[in-house]
Amino acid sequence: MEFSAADFERLLMFEHVRKACETQYINDPLDSENLVKWGGALLELSQFQTIPDAKVMLNDAIAKLEEVLTINPGKHQALWCLGNAYTSQAFLIQDSDEAKGHFDRAAEYFQRAENEDPGNELYRKSLEVTAKAPELHMELHRHGMGQQLGGGGGPSASSNANTGKKKKKNTDFAYDVCGWIILGIGIVAWVKMAKALGPPPPTR
Repeated sequence: MEFSAADFERLLMFEHVRKACETQYINDPLDSENLVKWGGALLELSQFQTIPDAKVMLNDAIAKLEEVLTINPGKHQALWCLGNAYTSQAFLIQDSDEAKGHFDRAAEYFQRAENEDPGNELYRKSLEVTAKAPELHMELHRHGMGQQLGGGGGPSASSNANTGKKKKKNTDFAYDVCGWIILGIGIVAWVKMAKALGPPPPTR
């Protein structure tokens, strides 16, 4: 997976946010806004990782966001981010039934977010999109992502160079689609969070 200059800038920005949130957490572990930002940054950063590292980072994001709910159970931004985290996790899982469990959890969190902030168009749309996600998941895995994620045995003796090229194309396709899904989720999440939290303090 290659990064563009814009990707690299985003990576640096979210890494900076993550570190700032980590420092703030030491000062005030009950700052729910900080935990939401931290979880959101981890969600963003996960798309720049290898699949195993992305899974670890998503688990970390979920832990931070669930911590928010122990402080403020009705914090709809955290509920919505949790929905996104479970959706992202589901796309990294090969087994359709296991992935569906994650999509179901995502839908529950999106529904709870909408219940806490009725009429929020973003939450309603997220709920609608999640209903279609299992179908997209099956399509992605049909295009070869399942083989790459499953980490099955190596190629058989009869495999040739063309098979290797085809697998690489399928893997690239899967990465591209997942990247766009997570990018879309991330951009919307970041814009929403930025509006809610206001502009950053001016630098000197």
